[in-house]
Amino acid sequence: MQPLRSALASWQPAKVVTGDPLSHLRAQWATIVGEDIASNSRPGELIRGSLLVVTRSAAWSQQLSFLSERIVDAVRTSTGVSLEGVRFRVGRIGARSDSSAGRKMSARKRPAPRPAAATLESAVAMFRDDVTSAQRAKAGAGWKECNRCGIRIVPDSGPFCSPCVNARGAERSAAIARLLFEVPFLGYAGISDHVEHLTRDEYERVRAKLLARWWDALVQLQRSGRKRVTRRERDIVSSYVLLKTRLDPERIAPTVVRDLLGEELYKIFYGSET
Repeated sequence: MQPLRSALASWQPAKVVTGDPLSHLRAQWATIVGEDIASNSRPGELIRGSLLVVTRSAAWSQQLSFLSERIVDAVRTSTGVSLEGVRFRVGRIGARSDSSAGRKMSARKRPAPRPAAATLESAVAMFRDDVTSAQRAKAGAGWKECNRCGIRIVPDSGPFCSPCVNARGAERSAAIARLLFEVPFLGYAGISDHVEHLTRDEYERVRAKLLARWWDALVQLQRSGRKRVTRRERDIVSSYVLLKTRLDPERIAPTVVRDLLGEELYKIFYGSET
């Protein structure tokens, strides 16, 4: 059989998202990177885990590109938004309102204003110092490092930060789903031998999502009127039948499959078979 990643390329476990991450970034941009850098850049888009930052000039893009890792760390530390990288593009930087949420938050967190940076290089240096100071302050206050990504998290939390907890959960669900696709006949007892601490509820939750996703795909195929099916679609329908019926493969008769899929889908997949 094909790997689940190939057979179900469009399927992804649902992510837990609270609010709009991009709006959150825009509101706190000055707090995250400092007033000087914020006045010459802005968060543009979040695309597949990568943040596009719009800058005032090519010089700003070049200078900030050297700080990509620090920006990723600062964003995750300040907002919990998980980033895989940062890209830069020159564009228009609008005027920033003094009454904006980001400015108000920045003012509350910066009780002692400092002079504006005279040059681009000094603004970047200030940002670097801010990140380093924040990391030292958290370390001094007993904040520990996330066991997965290394950012500082509060002492009384678990071993992972919130983004990493979500990522680990998604990876675990994907691993369970891969087994359900490749060896659906094992059932809960067999799958639990390969997934540590797998509960019946977790197994059934992933199974239900897969069955719903696969059935939607089969219905779309039926509605399309297409008669030729791919190997991937045959693998999906085979795993669907096994997971849905919970029967051993040798006990699944053609009548069982026909009753489960319906006459039209059965003919599409098995009509030419004897």
